[in-house]
Amino acid sequence: MSSIRHYLTLDATKTLVSTYILSRLDYCNSLLIGCPQTLLKPLQQVQNSAAKLICKAKRSTHCTPLLQELHWLPIEQRIKYKAACLCYHVITGTAPRYLSEIFEIYTPSRSLRSAADDRMFRVPKYKRKKHGGRAFSSSAVQTWNLLPHHVRHSPSLPSFKVKLKTFLFQQHFF
Repeated sequence: MSSIRHYLTLDATKTLVSTYILSRLDYCNSLLIGCPQTLLKPLQQVQNSAAKLICKAKRSTHCTPLLQELHWLPIEQRIKYKAACLCYHVITGTAPRYLSEIFEIYTPSRSLRSAADDRMFRVPKYKRKKHGGRAFSSSAVQTWNLLPHHVRHSPSLPSFKVKLKTFLFQQHFF
């Protein structure tokens, strides 16, 4: 793609990169939630190269300003975004049954201030300390429960996605 970049407009390049590169980075990336940075680094390098290609930046250019300009979430944040979207589908009842069976809504055993928040999940217990916390059922729940109240209680999926992306973008870049 870099060999034909000078023939393409900015919008055409963004479309091509989104179609051929970002879609593959996002495919099944929710399974990578909780993975160490050493496993995510190659994916981040691909995204950084794509940002440099779009912006016609040199190889030595730092990528953070480019990602901000393109309004792209880094790989780790994209993974959290996807996991949180899946959790939103579970909360609203639009998720497949196999996914809804994994998560359990949190109901406190006694009267607490947090009892009014009906959009939280119970964090599952796991036996293996080394890998149990990285399981999707545990990591996705932890990601969801750490979201602010106004994000979790969005009235619709489009408004949830906007608030979630804004929250994750601000959390990472500011």
